[in-house]
Parts: sequence; C-alpha cells; structure tokens
Amino acid sequence: MTDGSPDESGQLSRRERLRADTVEEIKRAALGLIVERGAANLRFTDIARSMGMTPPALYRYFADRDELLTALVADSYDGLSDALAATRGTVPPDDLDGRFEATCTAYRTWAQRNPERFALIFGSPVPGYAAPPDGPTVAAGERAMAHMAELVADTAEHGRLGSSLAPDPAEALMLAWATVHGFVTLEAHGHFHTLDQQARDRLFAVQAGVAARTAGLSPAADRR
Repeated sequence: MTDGSPDESGQLSRRERLRADTVEEIKRAALGLIVERGAANLRFTDIARSMGMTPPALYRYFADRDELLTALVADSYDGLSDALAATRGTVPPDDLDGRFEATCTAYRTWAQRNPERFALIFGSPVPGYAAPPDGPTVAAGERAMAHMAELVADTAEHGRLGSSLAPDPAEALMLAWATVHGFVTLEAHGHFHTLDQQARDRLFAVQAGVAARTAGLSPAADRR
C-alpha cells in the first residue's frame, strides 16, 4: 500500500486522514470568521492566518472561496437533514401528526443551535457567490426539505390527509414550510426579543398548528 491510498480494508491512508482533518479544520475556521464578520467578508488570507498557514496552502484543499462556501452550505444542509431525520426515532411511526410537530420543532431547534449555518443557508445572498446549479448544495438541500414532504406523503398514504389551503399538495407543502420558516427566521434575527421563552414556545406551537392545517394535517391541538 502506498501512502495516500486506501488499504485492502477500505480504510483511509494516513495522508488521506490528515487531508480530511485539515479540510474540516479549514471549514471550522471559516465558520468562526463568518460568525465574526459575515460570509461576505470571508477571505482565504484571514482563514490561513487563523490557522497558522499561508494563503497559497489553502488552495491545495479548496480551489477558491466559492468552493469553500459551497462545501459549507452543503454541510449545513446535511446537518439540518440529520436533525430532522433524528425526530423519526422520538415519535411512534403511527403518530403522524406528532411526527410533523416534532419535525417543525427540530427545524427550529437546529436553527437556534446553529445560527451561523442557518444564516449561511437562508440568509442574505453572499455577494459574488452563486451555488453550482448541479453541485452538492442542490442535492443536500433537497434531502433536507424532503423530510416534511415525506411526512405529508405518509399521512396521505394512511388516508388521513385533509383538505389543504392550496390547490395542490406541492404548493400546500411549500406554504407549510414557509409558515414554520417565517417564525424561525424572525426568531433567529432577534425580532421576538420582547417575549420570554415560554411566550415564544407558545407562539411557535400555534404556528406549527397553522402549518399543519396548511398542509392538510391535523395538529395535536385539534385532537385534544
């Protein structure tokens, strides 16, 4: 086995492990700078300085800033997708309405715990950056947004999908997501600062109920 190639078991070589570790370190450094200065001000020179590297060394791992941003956006979508997928194990499979509520809550919780990643995905466009139309961000975004669609499809399969507030399921689903996302975005930007945590939680529960009705689901409040 030569250094830099997987061995017979498929494990990464030492060189590949070191490269992977450096890539992750670059991403962490970039995220830290994004928190401090915003994505629009992300520069290789600053990343390199924070890591004790030279700027040219970064080009061995990312072709340019846009490629790095693309990787960060894809990672962020994957993190959101993982958080939404994890809710499946917290609610019984036949509790479809409960799964919808849990998914909405997981969306909000992920945004609260990862504000820089949430802003990177859903915040203002980064000047001069455009995600590749067929790149990893598209696939990652579709995986993340598919979770709510699967919940609606499961509800329809069980014959429990009611009438929605839109002419077709796809539009109803987009309205439901926009309803939840609108609240989460306002909260993430500090627009609910006059409300305490309990008040915000109550408002979000109402908002999740509105989203459920929009998609043709029956929220828990209607079952009690």
